[in-house]
Amino acid sequence: MTWPFGIQDLIREFITLFVVIDPVGSIPVFLFATAAVPQRLHRSFALRAVLVSALVLGLFLVLGQIILEGIGLRLGAFQIAGGIVLFLFALSMIFGETKAASEIKEAESEDLSGAVFPLAIPSIASPGAILAVVILTDNHSTGIVEQAMTAGVLALVLVVTFVLLLLASKIQRWIGQTGVSVISRVMGLILATVAVDAVLQGLEQMGVLALSAAPV
Repeated sequence: MTWPFGIQDLIREFITLFVVIDPVGSIPVFLFATAAVPQRLHRSFALRAVLVSALVLGLFLVLGQIILEGIGLRLGAFQIAGGIVLFLFALSMIFGETKAASEIKEAESEDLSGAVFPLAIPSIASPGAILAVVILTDNHSTGIVEQAMTAGVLALVLVVTFVLLLLASKIQRWIGQTGVSVISRVMGLILATVAVDAVLQGLEQMGVLALSAAPV
């Protein structure tokens, strides 16, 4: 089946951003961060976290590549490095502690809880998400329209994240901590595949490989 132009790319970008942002994995972090916050403020708490994440990711989406090229780095090299980092991040999701467990432990050690840390950063606007938005908006291969569409996909993922945070208590009761762990590991496997693809694209952009187009 042949999709209309651009649909496959949008689906791929949505899956990539959903995986690296991991809204489901942020649910336990949200519950921990709001443990001492009155229920009536949870909506504002979630909104603030999502808006901070949107600001951080939006800045990297617009300026990330400009900064890289300004200091003389090629995007292909960044794609390879980003792919390797994403792959290591994926391995930690598959074999290590769940995202929520590690970030809650970090929050406890720092004695901080709030909308900015650990919820907005590094739970929602994670290093993997920052790398992903820069890689997905290559100025040399994507135009303003495509980059605007990527920004729209990012906004959609953040809206989904906001909705899931509002439903956090119900979702955790429904799927439990085991469910969160299983989902996190499945997403890690998907992210590992995305990471390998990013490395291959970086090698292709630098002229090291010549890859055939993916089947449709």
